[in-house]
Amino acid sequence: MGDEKSAPALGAQRLSERELRSLLEVGRALVSELDVEVVLRQVLDTARELTRAQYAALGIIDPSGEELERFLFVGLDEAARQRIGPLPRGRGVLGELIRNPAPLRLADVTAHPRSYGFPAGHPPMRSFLGVPIAIRGEAFGNLYLTEKDDEAEFSETDEELVLVLAEWAAIAIDNARLYESVEARRGELERAVRGLEATAAVARAVGLETELARVLELIVKRGRAMLDARSLIVLLDEGTGRLRVTAAAGEIGDELIGTELPGSGALAGTVLETGAPERVADLGARPGHGLDDVAGRATSAVVVPLGFRGRARGVLIALDRVGGYVAFDPDDEHLLTSFAASAAIAIATAQSVEADRRRSSLRAAEQERKRWARELHDETLQELGAVKLLLETAQITDSQQALTAAAGRGVEQLDLTIQGLQSLITELRPAALDELGVEPAVRALLKRTAATSGLEVDARIDLAHQSGRCSTRLEPEVTTTIYRLVQEALTNATKHAGAERVTVEIVEEGPTVTVAISDDGRGFERADVSRGFGLVGMEERVALVGGTLVVDSKPGSGTRVRGELPARHVEPPPASRGSGV
Repeated sequence: MGDEKSAPALGAQRLSERELRSLLEVGRALVSELDVEVVLRQVLDTARELTRAQYAALGIIDPSGEELERFLFVGLDEAARQRIGPLPRGRGVLGELIRNPAPLRLADVTAHPRSYGFPAGHPPMRSFLGVPIAIRGEAFGNLYLTEKDDEAEFSETDEELVLVLAEWAAIAIDNARLYESVEARRGELERAVRGLEATAAVARAVGLETELARVLELIVKRGRAMLDARSLIVLLDEGTGRLRVTAAAGEIGDELIGTELPGSGALAGTVLETGAPERVADLGARPGHGLDDVAGRATSAVVVPLGFRGRARGVLIALDRVGGYVAFDPDDEHLLTSFAASAAIAIATAQSVEADRRRSSLRAAEQERKRWARELHDETLQELGAVKLLLETAQITDSQQALTAAAGRGVEQLDLTIQGLQSLITELRPAALDELGVEPAVRALLKRTAATSGLEVDARIDLAHQSGRCSTRLEPEVTTTIYRLVQEALTNATKHAGAERVTVEIVEEGPTVTVAISDDGRGFERADVSRGFGLVGMEERVALVGGTLVVDSKPGSGTRVRGELPARHVEPPPASRGSGV
């Protein structure tokens, strides 16, 4: 970093070749070091060695340019240092170099007009050599040397050596400071990139992930990594006046999920109410912060709101940094606040989708209840009513023969009613669906439909777990949806379309199961899809498992129903695994 700077001018005719070579070696060593503190210590040690001084010190000038803000020294042990008392601030002779930045060489420092003398306990010092250190034309500090070994005072050669050393020191310090600045900037950029990546990941979750639990897991894990935090917590406002822990990552375990914190008065509640983030460098010094149930041994925290559409839906809390006690800084707060904006959108979107799914599920369940209520009313209740009327009529005649005949017909009618109820129960949830799987259940449904309606049914079912290609099974929600799609399509074909022939195909390919049902019935206008035939319920069922449904029909051209469902395989328990492929 100091390549563009020229080396110190060695125009000192008084320096020997050995001394010049020594200075060059010192210079190379200094400029190769990129830690400012190490450079400063090396300058002090080198200055003592070059001049054979007993004591060396380096005073760094404060921004005002009037006194020293730091004073580094070598040659004194800690006991002597404690006896001296406070370190110099640049008064007396030391201040002379601040006011007049030029080399100062004295045989007796105490004889100088500006000398204040030494405090009690200070070791005796007479000979003195001081030179300024300037970086890019600006005063940085001064190098002080005292008590040259076995000689009365420092020589002109000593002064020349230290002047050259001061120039080398200026280059080395400037290089090291530039390096540290670049490193700090790089660290900031890396953190900013991590923040953008984490924010982008959560933003992608809005479009790619709608499961609230998965979105929350993504938020806490990415947010924690972004800040290098020990723990990160999501607390959501559920309208109870308190905040509830809904997700956590890091040293905090899942046992905290469900923990409630005060919704007002405490730290998290205040951030929720005001919408303003807050950093706490020392939780122990902040009484009433209200994080005791979740903070554990954490000492610092940053709390930011999860704001969406002008309302805070909860807060994010980051606790402590990884790798020692370093409190969160304003950049961390800004980064987490920006991250929380995307996180709040993702959470709100997932909550909205979840609410829509609940509403769709309730609508589908309500339609199912209406359908079965209609079936019971139109068939079962009427049949039982007919049996009752038959028996009452026979009872009125008071004839044994009539009663016997009525009882016989009533038994026949009850047998038919029982069969109807058994069919109805099977349609509600066939046992084969749970015990044997979706293919046997669907084939049994097709067989019953063909037997009771005279419908000609062609079927092709090719599922991976049924055909032996693997040992996994479809998730229950998917199998139920497949069964209901076929069931509803067959009901429409027999009761509404007047179809004579139906083709059913259920094929699993990769991550998708395709269910296609076609009939040769009378068809209908597509505008009628939203008004009946149970098609709305079919669409909602498919949507609930993340699939798509297309219904194509025209009057006189039959109806085609095609659903694309995610297979979503899950492994069965170990005991049920066979030796399949």
